[in-house]
Amino acid sequence: MSKLGSIGARLHRGEISYDFIGKRKIWYGVSILITITAILGLAVRGLNMSIDFQGGAVFTTPTNMSTSIAQAESYAKDASGHEAVVQKLGNGSLRIQVAGLDTAKSDQVKESLAKDLKLNPEKLAADLVGPSWGQEIANKAWEGLAIFMVLVVIYLAIAFEWRMAVAALVALIHDITITTGIYALVGFEVSPGTIIGLLTILGYSLYDTVVVFDSLKEQTKDITKQTRFTYSEIANRSINGTLVRSINTTVVALLPVAGLLFIGGGFLGAGDLNDISLSLFVGLAAGAYSSIFIATPLVADLKEREPAMKALTKRIMAKRAQAASEDGPVTAGGDDAEDAAPAVVGPRNQPSSRGRGRGRQAGGKRR
Repeated sequence: MSKLGSIGARLHRGEISYDFIGKRKIWYGVSILITITAILGLAVRGLNMSIDFQGGAVFTTPTNMSTSIAQAESYAKDASGHEAVVQKLGNGSLRIQVAGLDTAKSDQVKESLAKDLKLNPEKLAADLVGPSWGQEIANKAWEGLAIFMVLVVIYLAIAFEWRMAVAALVALIHDITITTGIYALVGFEVSPGTIIGLLTILGYSLYDTVVVFDSLKEQTKDITKQTRFTYSEIANRSINGTLVRSINTTVVALLPVAGLLFIGGGFLGAGDLNDISLSLFVGLAAGAYSSIFIATPLVADLKEREPAMKALTKRIMAKRAQAASEDGPVTAGGDDAEDAAPAVVGPRNQPSSRGRGRGRQAGGKRR
């Protein structure tokens, strides 16, 4: 068995563990800091919406153009009066996007741009995109997101409980905020592919969270009938038991996405891949983080506020304090048969006292 597999097995059996729940304030602080940074990025820089949402024109040059990206941006700005986004494609052609152009204006820009690029206007391909189409896509995306959130909350409230539904919803909002904030800070375009990526990561993040919740639900069944573990301790065991699985599934999912983002979009210059690959890459990583460090600790916080859980924790702490003060082995036992081992040290529990009833009596005489 590999070292990682051995660690995973030991985590699942509870032989080793990391106190995720006990350090939850640290994770909350990290998440709040990242979220604030993302919100500031959105407020200051805003999202770079593609022409699919703003409307405009896309001009594509022939292959093997010697014109640099900076020159093409300057030519397009002079011809249209708007800022332009220029990408160099893998075959050497340039993709020039100019937002806010109508049909008449795009024809004028095409003529002027072809002249600056020293091209025949017929060789400069032009595609016009109306803003109404992009607005319709955006509205449908928001509707789909709202419906998805509502269905998630209803499902989790029925399958588990409302506290888990609230925690999962907070984790999903956390993932969306971070991903959109990264887009604002990096400056990548938000296209229909980006929306698809965002909706995809929500499903993945939810799956990872539900795996932990399912383990937690199973282990906390009839929790108040025992006095060995608090709810937070069992929640921590659930995270550790599924930790390696979460890491494995996240890494396997991130590898092909990283190939799209860094190799396809970076080295090969396929800029269109960046729209969807960045949202998938950031969202998958944020989803794995939130399911471990946000969703489950938040459930533990909410559950520990219940009167029954408070009473259970009080009983467990009192029992442990009593066991620690006694002159003997400390047990974290409870009321079930597994915890029925004697905790009181007395003459009957001493190994040397078992043979005294046989052989000689106290006065040295034999029976």
